[in-house]
Amino acid sequence: MISRINWWLVGTIAFFLLFLYLLSPILTPFFLAGLLAYLTDPLVNRLVALKLPRTWAVSIVFTFIVILLLLLLFLIVPLLQRQLVILIKQIPTALNWMQQIVLPWASTHLGIPDITNFTDVKLLLQQHWAQASNVATVILRTVTHSSYTLFVFILNLLLVPVVTFYLLRDWDNVIKGMHRLLPRAVEPLTVNLVSQCNEVISAFFRGQFLVMLSLGLYYSVGLSIMNLDLALLIGMIIGMISIVPYLGFTIGILMASIAAFIQFQDGWHLIDVVIIFSIGHLLENYVLYPKLVGDRIGLHPVAVIFSILAGGQLFGFLGVILALPVAAVIMVMVRYLVGHYLKSDWYSRARAG
Repeated sequence: MISRINWWLVGTIAFFLLFLYLLSPILTPFFLAGLLAYLTDPLVNRLVALKLPRTWAVSIVFTFIVILLLLLLFLIVPLLQRQLVILIKQIPTALNWMQQIVLPWASTHLGIPDITNFTDVKLLLQQHWAQASNVATVILRTVTHSSYTLFVFILNLLLVPVVTFYLLRDWDNVIKGMHRLLPRAVEPLTVNLVSQCNEVISAFFRGQFLVMLSLGLYYSVGLSIMNLDLALLIGMIIGMISIVPYLGFTIGILMASIAAFIQFQDGWHLIDVVIIFSIGHLLENYVLYPKLVGDRIGLHPVAVIFSILAGGQLFGFLGVILALPVAAVIMVMVRYLVGHYLKSDWYSRARAG
């Protein structure tokens, strides 16, 4: 009987994973909504504790989030568009720099063949920089390439806030319903493991978000102080990719160094870049991560990188979002199994032998 139940459980999990894999292209807005609901549920619970009806509490939190996102959209998108215009205007200068300095040096010292004619590339960029720099035009042209793509884009855009609202409103009821379905024999263990997973995931998400935001602001402000034209764009890129250990720092210092050299044409500003990124690296490793994230997951940096790449390979953008939460859950399970194994008679006998 127990064997049949175990096989039924394994089969159910396998079917569920296959179901998720097959439907992954359409599940992204639902998972995004679930993630938003999960992250904002503590705020709703605090308002409910103040004797507000849950629907009103959800409406207040939801309205605040929408207003905040709209403010960020209207403030940041125009600034980014200006930065992109500057970037595209600087591309011909960058190509000249590569043609006159980088490629001859590489040809002399590394034996790489010299490419002497960038005229066609520069002419093409100069002809189309205005159209390419208009973010709204590019997005609209891409989205409206087909009516189906436009329909899916609008549907996903509308689904996320709608599903988030209803999930937030019924979140406690959903959790209670799932808790009620647990077999009583495994209920204490399941609740304990889920509580550990919830603690790890929630702390990691909120801490990682604050780290990404802090790094993005620091590098944007720091590079702006040295009057780098692309400060905001580089700072935002560093903030977004800093979820992968050392990737934000590595790509950021490379981008900032190239941008500074092209803009200022001297080595002094490269020293400024090195100083800014050295301070940022120390801030990230010794202040932000220990205080805000700590060892929430307990994964080695290599394991974090592997998890993100594996999630992206298997499930695309959705996999990248879910990679670290899934890794956190797996780590909680592994710790439990290892602890259970170390307390087992079989381990004791093997050790004694």
